[in-house]
Amino acid sequence: MEGQNKSSGFIVLGFSGNLEVQSLFFVLLLAMYTMSLVGNTSISVIVRLEPALHTPMCYFIASLSVVDICYTSVTAPKMLANLLSKDKAISFIGCAAQLYFLLFLGTTECFLLAAMAYDRFLAICNPLRYTSIMTKHLCAYLVVGSWVSGMVLSLGQTSLIFVLPFCEDNQIDYFFCDIPPLLKLACGDISVNEITVFLAGLLITLIPSLLILGSYIHIIISILKIASAKGRQKAFSTCSSHLIVITLFYGSASAMYLRPSSSYVLENDKFLALLYSIITPTLNPIIYSLRSKEINEALKRRLTSTWIFSAPNSRK
Repeated sequence: MEGQNKSSGFIVLGFSGNLEVQSLFFVLLLAMYTMSLVGNTSISVIVRLEPALHTPMCYFIASLSVVDICYTSVTAPKMLANLLSKDKAISFIGCAAQLYFLLFLGTTECFLLAAMAYDRFLAICNPLRYTSIMTKHLCAYLVVGSWVSGMVLSLGQTSLIFVLPFCEDNQIDYFFCDIPPLLKLACGDISVNEITVFLAGLLITLIPSLLILGSYIHIIISILKIASAKGRQKAFSTCSSHLIVITLFYGSASAMYLRPSSSYVLENDKFLALLYSIITPTLNPIIYSLRSKEINEALKRRLTSTWIFSAPNSRK
């Protein structure tokens, strides 16, 4: 089969052709995207404004919120536009850019979650040296390193996909441009790409996962040595939100990228795509605000003070 003219771009089929189903998806997606923007923006702003939250862990949480704002914005606006329009086309350059930023921000989040696990490891297993090790400079290096790693690693992955010849069928039966559906449209041998996707998946998801696992093994051992039940409960509560976020994000990303393309099942893959691109970034601020006493109290203080100052004005 001849390769398509790359200037023609792709058609992103996305959701069901049924108008009622599309309307339902639009409302749900818009609600989740709005929740993600409001929740993540609130956390990043509250951490910036509240001196009590100027701690390494809150700094990492705020950085994760910034990543999630960008991450959902890569796919959600185009998905919403496709639900409202009959024209579901995306240009070749637009598709490449969407894939690049999706991989870039997803990789950044993987490394950032690993940095957060290291922070928890130091705080619980080495509390006396925590402040001397986890300095502002180290926090900044870990965050910047996560962004730079995502930027560099994703460039190679995206380049390898878009040098492939694509077949005449340019319809992507998916919600956005991602590696699995694009490989299905490629003509010729894609074995090299499958190997590089797998190796990149190992580097981006498995290696940080092992670092996180090692950190939490030491954390659990240290917690079990705490004499008081209250102390153990407090130590576990500081880690629980991070573990929930890790499970959601790493689980869905690993299920998508650490397997051969022959095992892809369209409907399952669509659910995984929504899970790691929209649902998890929407849940992150809810998880952290509910599980973090400091963030929860700071949000309540800010909301209360805003209401108190705005209430007299509203009565005038």
